[in-house]
Amino acid sequence: MADETPKITQAMISAYDEYTHLHLDRRRFMERLTALAGSGAAAAAIAPLLGADAARAEMTPEGDDRLEIRNLTYPGASGAAMAGYFARPKTTASALGGVIVIHENRGLNNHIKDVARRMALEGFNALAVDFLSPKGGTPADEDKARQMFATLDPETVAANGEASRAFLAGMQGANGKVGAVGFCWGGGAVNNLAVRSPELAAGVAYYGAQPKAEDVASIKAPLMLHYGGLDDRINAGIPGFREALERNGKTFEIFVYEGANHAFNNDTSAARYDKAAADLAWSRTTAFFKKYLS
Repeated sequence: MADETPKITQAMISAYDEYTHLHLDRRRFMERLTALAGSGAAAAAIAPLLGADAARAEMTPEGDDRLEIRNLTYPGASGAAMAGYFARPKTTASALGGVIVIHENRGLNNHIKDVARRMALEGFNALAVDFLSPKGGTPADEDKARQMFATLDPETVAANGEASRAFLAGMQGANGKVGAVGFCWGGGAVNNLAVRSPELAAGVAYYGAQPKAEDVASIKAPLMLHYGGLDDRINAGIPGFREALERNGKTFEIFVYEGANHAFNNDTSAARYDKAAADLAWSRTTAFFKKYLS
């Protein structure tokens, strides 16, 4: 029997990236996808593969008996409540370092909660923060969530990131050292948090927008930066960021995964997930945090 899996091209992935990150609305995205796929039926079959399938978002089960898991709230920068999903190992004899897990521009969803559980199994207090908390929290509708991100003030996001760092550092069973890992929008948020938080102990940004070159001097935390080799939009900022980091004597590592797309770590996106790149980046990330947060 012939393979009936729809063929997904790089042009389709690029169109989806423009839809989810720039100014292409859904109607125009589907029109472009139809033109690329050859028919409306083919486009309808391909669109879900480009997006995220929530049913796939569980590498580490919610009920994993090795973990203590709970939803919690804590004061944000303005005093308003921030919501978070917290996970840590059940059995540990020592105080643990903390990792803030920052979501993509879909908000705090099941995939990011799963990433927090995976980080907890690596031996950390993991807090996946809902940065849409000031707007009422992450909605179920991903398109609505993406629209809400356009209304967030970057300075407020960074301030709430710092409030999250302080909360996690002060928790019972914490050693006071906190890092942050973020993906897509969250990668950019990690970079901005590193600029604004002298107390951040380590930052890992996956395919995140780079900060302004003039702000790099303020960074204190060591950084690890992961990029997909096919992600031309974000990768355009790598040379300037690298030069600013080098010029200011910062501690950093940059990894570009050839053949991988933007969002290569997101295992819920069939078209863009790259297991080899994701596994290698994850092993580097966890080793980096174990080095700086122990």
